[in-house]
Amino acid sequence: MTGLADIQALLLSRIRDVPDYPEPGVVFKDITPLLADPAAFTALTDALAEVAGRTGATKVVGLEARGFILGAPVALRSGLGFVPVRKAGKLPGATLGQAYDLEYGSAEIEVHAEDLSAGDRVLIVDDVLATGGTAEASVQLIRRAGAQVAGLAVLMELGFLGGRARLEPALADAPLEALLTV
Repeated sequence: MTGLADIQALLLSRIRDVPDYPEPGVVFKDITPLLADPAAFTALTDALAEVAGRTGATKVVGLEARGFILGAPVALRSGLGFVPVRKAGKLPGATLGQAYDLEYGSAEIEVHAEDLSAGDRVLIVDDVLATGGTAEASVQLIRRAGAQVAGLAVLMELGFLGGRARLEPALADAPLEALLTV
């Protein structure tokens, strides 16, 4: 695997469409076959680690929950620290929280206050960019912790949901990289 097109073809071949999940009319993009394939998971990890290097990241933030699965090996491969951003109430100790709006209601994410500092450049990693609400909240949370956002990298962007348009103002000059756009 050398070219981006080859990597994209491999990744796409390991993502399963699940119709009518979690509700009728939705086609869920299941990445578990990709994770189960060592060659595909390695190619994904390498591609995201390359983004981390290009952005000058010093830490990787993974968004709950699949961002943990992708972000931790990216951090390890890149020689960087990994910081989980969790749903509110899941982390012990002192946390910083950021609330954000959902289609129906609101949610909150948290990070350990001491895990990020002013010298950090953070690459946010997640599996899917959909509407961008969680990612936008994580950008705000990272900045409130005093760190810089180096960029956002996702396996897959659901382009029809408009997350990129929502996120680009929040990211300012930090890049948003999606390995696949569907």
